[in-house]
Amino acid sequence: MVIDFLRAKRLREGRASQLAQEIGATLSPDMVLPEPLLQLFDWIEGHGFYEGTKSGRVGYLYPHRELYRTWTDGERPGGTFITFGAQDSDDLKYCFNSLNPEIVARLCVFSNTNGDGSRIGFWLDDEGAQKIVLLGSGSGCATVCVLADDPVDFLRLVAIGYDALDGGDFAALPNADPDYVVHPNLAFRGWVERTFAVSIPERGSEIVPHADAMDAESSADPFWQWVRRVAASPPAFEE
Repeated sequence: MVIDFLRAKRLREGRASQLAQEIGATLSPDMVLPEPLLQLFDWIEGHGFYEGTKSGRVGYLYPHRELYRTWTDGERPGGTFITFGAQDSDDLKYCFNSLNPEIVARLCVFSNTNGDGSRIGFWLDDEGAQKIVLLGSGSGCATVCVLADDPVDFLRLVAIGYDALDGGDFAALPNADPDYVVHPNLAFRGWVERTFAVSIPERGSEIVPHADAMDAESSADPFWQWVRRVAASPPAFEE
């Protein structure tokens, strides 16, 4: 993991949360940690929704002990299953099967979702604009797309309350499967609405226009197109 210690020091001096310090220290030089996510990490740590691991702090949107205590085959609480924490960008070479330096220069993972190894990260597009993107694991979730151009829209997407951010459900309402109910995270949803003076859409497709699988023939999504290009470019990674 490449850590920018000067950036970490600046974040500490700004009294940022530990999550913000650790994630911010792993960003590439042209990336920033957006203010709405700084506020999110403050909210997470203020509620004690985190734990320490060998690789750093991991934050949640719902207390994990309560989540697993009440999780059954037919329902669970907590809204969208997602975690936040600093990630090892060097590990991306395995996802892309490539050592192309453009990968770590333009993509930095800060979140895991779906419980299948799918990742959410910051990505710099061809014009240098920073977006939030989904990189599906390929096992449970195969979607590769831009989730939001704006970090507040990303929070609104999470607040809708899908079981997972896998892209396959974005055109449908949450809980389309009557045999498995995910109860909304009302505390998080209310915080997003109040803090940013926004409403929460009914469907993810109102925010994400192109949620396409990596094996699709084509996509209008710019991140999908970039992933296809860099994954096919040399040098390939070989163990």
